[in-house]
Amino acid sequence: MSNTNQVYTTYIKTTPEKLWAAITNPEFTRQYWGGHANISDWKKGSRWQHEDTNNNLLRITGEVLECTPPKRLVLSWYAPSNAADISTVTFEIEAIKDTVRLDVTHGGFIPESVMAGNVSKGWPLVIASLKSYLETGKAIDIMSVKGSCGGTKVAAA
Repeated sequence: MSNTNQVYTTYIKTTPEKLWAAITNPEFTRQYWGGHANISDWKKGSRWQHEDTNNNLLRITGEVLECTPPKRLVLSWYAPSNAADISTVTFEIEAIKDTVRLDVTHGGFIPESVMAGNVSKGWPLVIASLKSYLETGKAIDIMSVKGSCGGTKVAAA
């Protein structure tokens, strides 16, 4: 896949604060991301993890590159099994009256990136489920649509 950015835009009837919490709070992410949790202290330079809490698998990890609540979050992004296939995802949140515009930009892919193909299928489902969850209280069962993907067992603390 080429090294172009993948940009996904949606409009959600919510507030920037609720959308921010939905992206950064593990209890929220589990609801619309198929039982997966985004875990971090969300400070610049901190590690973040995307864990499948149902199976105790670490799916994605990286570093918090920028964090400006509730407007902008930039993360490095890679599968633990292939740290060389690193990329960057940016969440930009803009209030427009009683609606919020969410732009998710995923880019900086290495040549021959496997991740680029994976996220091009995953982001549309995740964003649709996020929108549904925030607007109706019911998420899409993305795992039944998407199927399962690899991961690394999370070490017990």
